[in-house]
Amino acid sequence: MLLERIEALKAQIAELQANNEEALEALRIKYLSKKGEVTALFNEFRNVPAEQKREFGQRLNELKTLATEKINALRDSCKAGESKAAKIDITRPAAAEEIGTRHPLTLVRKEIIRIFERLGFTLADGPEVEDDLHVFTSLNFAADHPARDMQDTFFIASDENDVTRNIVLRSHTSSVQSRVMLSSQPPIRIICPGRVYRNEAITARAHCFFHQIEGLYIDKNVSFADLKQVLLYFAKELFGPETKIRLRPSYFPFTEPSAEMDVSCMLCGGKGCSFCKNTGWVEILGCGMVDPNVLDACGIDSKEYTGYAFGVGVERITNLKYMVKDLRMFSENDVRFLREFETAH
Repeated sequence: MLLERIEALKAQIAELQANNEEALEALRIKYLSKKGEVTALFNEFRNVPAEQKREFGQRLNELKTLATEKINALRDSCKAGESKAAKIDITRPAAAEEIGTRHPLTLVRKEIIRIFERLGFTLADGPEVEDDLHVFTSLNFAADHPARDMQDTFFIASDENDVTRNIVLRSHTSSVQSRVMLSSQPPIRIICPGRVYRNEAITARAHCFFHQIEGLYIDKNVSFADLKQVLLYFAKELFGPETKIRLRPSYFPFTEPSAEMDVSCMLCGGKGCSFCKNTGWVEILGCGMVDPNVLDACGIDSKEYTGYAFGVGVERITNLKYMVKDLRMFSENDVRFLREFETAH
C-alpha cells in the first residue's frame, strides 16, 4: 500500500506546473513542508517491517529528491520568465517604424515618364535578354559594327558564322522599339524605360548596367522640327522654364540625321562653370530621325512614314538634378545615401 502511494506521488510531482512564485510556494508547502505529503510518508516509515525498510527507504529518498529537483526547476523557470518580462516596459510608447523612400533613379524615371505621357506617349516594355535581330540587325547595325564586339556587349550565346543567332543582354532599350515596329503599324508613339547592360569597367563615371528611357514617334509627315519642339518641352519641364537646348550633329546607326542634345547649365545659367567645363552646356541625350533602312527592315513603308527617336540616360539626368558625382552610389543601397531623397517625392 505504501509503495503504491509513493509511485502515485511520483507521477503527480512529475506533472507539476507553476507560473509564478505564489503557485510555486504552494506546491513546496503541499509536498515538502513539515506537514507535506512527502514528509508524511517519511513519518509512516517507522511502521514498515524491518525486512522491507531498505527498499522503502530507497524509494522515499528517490521521491524526496524528485520533489526537490522539480520545485527547484520550476523556481528557475519562474525567475527566467520574470527577468524576461522585466525587460519589456509595456507602458513605453512604441517606436515609430521607419518609412522607406523611393530610389532617386525611380524618382527621376517617373518624372520623365510623366512629361512624355502628357505629350501622348505610351509605355512599352520588352525583355532584357534579347536576340541579335531586335538589338542590332533590325536597327541598321552592320555585321562588323563595334557595338557587336565583346568590349561593349554581354553575349550569352554567340555564333561567329551567323550573328542572328546571338543572344545578348540588351545594350539599349531600342530593342523594345524594334519589337513594337515589327509587330504594329503607325501611328506609333511610345517611350521605353528599362535597364540596359554594357561590358564596361565600373568607375565613378561608368557602370556595367544603367537605365534608359527611349522614345519613338512614327507617323506621316513627322519632321525634325517636331523632334526639336518635343525635346525643348521636355527640357523646360524637367529643368525649368529658362532652360535652353542646342542640337549638335552626331551619328547613330538607327537615325539619320542624328544629333546630341545639350541643355544650358542649370548651375551657372549658361555662363560657364566647372560643372559644364566652362562651356555653358551639358549633354543629356541622343536623338535623330529614324533611318529609312530601319523602317523598311521592320515592315514599315519608309516612303509613306517618317519618325524620330531619342534616348535619355536616367543616371545622367539624376546626376544633373541631384549632383550625384559617383554612379556607384545608385547601386550600393547605402541607407545614408537613400535617406537624402526622402523629401524629393
